[in-house]
Amino acid sequence: MNRKNFLRTAVATLMLAAGVASAADWPAKPITLVVPFVAGGTTDIVARTVGQKLSEALKQPVIIDNRGGAGGTVGATIAAKAPADGCTLFLATIAHSIAPGLYKKLAYDFQRDFDPVALVASTPNVLIVNDKVPAKTVAELVAYIKANPGKVNFGSAGNGSTEHISGELFRSMTKTDIVHVPYKGGAPMMADLMGGQIQMAIETSPSASPHVKAGKVHALAVTTRTRSPAYPGVPTLDEAGLKGYDMTTWFALMAPHGTPPEVVQRLNAELARAVQQPDVVKRFEEQGVTAGDMKPAELAKFIASETTKWVKVAKEAGATAE
Repeated sequence: MNRKNFLRTAVATLMLAAGVASAADWPAKPITLVVPFVAGGTTDIVARTVGQKLSEALKQPVIIDNRGGAGGTVGATIAAKAPADGCTLFLATIAHSIAPGLYKKLAYDFQRDFDPVALVASTPNVLIVNDKVPAKTVAELVAYIKANPGKVNFGSAGNGSTEHISGELFRSMTKTDIVHVPYKGGAPMMADLMGGQIQMAIETSPSASPHVKAGKVHALAVTTRTRSPAYPGVPTLDEAGLKGYDMTTWFALMAPHGTPPEVVQRLNAELARAVQQPDVVKRFEEQGVTAGDMKPAELAKFIASETTKWVKVAKEAGATAE
């Protein structure tokens, strides 16, 4: 072995040893979980539920850092630039697979700048209207919108969010004239929906569920191909006439690219245990959430597939965001 190759091998060996040592000592300080939407929405609810369990398992505080804005891309930009030491994590959503089809330029590359850790959960979206809208079915809602073109507003958690693309897909498939009103998160959007400032939304189940149960908004359909146990008697949009409509919102734990593989594997294992704990299972079931179960390599393939799918849908629907 010549001197040049010897030095390369020595450096590589030292770097590998340092990685193993750091992974063995991890976490030596609190973990920051960047949540790309404001407090009170579905992403925040999921983050706090699993964050508490990870904190207990890892013997370190898990600090929820809400960084809302631009459909989740602000938080993604911040997390992508964080040190890859396992002490900054990111809760990505389907919005981050949609974003490349909506924004002309992003400050990060979702598949290049993050290492997949685990699929945390998935949930249907729910088509909801406030009590001022004279519609009890999807067909009645479509008829109402067509009778009032440009006067029905649908809200979202921001440009590029799952609610945004869900609404754009609804608009495209029903050929109706509805107006998108973006917010900085699901919680303020829900407040305006109940207050009558906007008329409809296709919101994620955990955010919508308590208000549906309280009778403050009405659920007309769910977005998945099968019905949700959380909404007995509520049809799917496919059943209601929008053939082929199918959208599931998912949440995935990610780490900045280059995070030690041992840390990624430990997080994956701890999260798998966390989502099976009875109190988490109960909380998820109450809100129509299904726990995830994917290894990092599986999640990488899933994200690649989802990105291809939703970039195409966004372009076909003519949806854009700036």
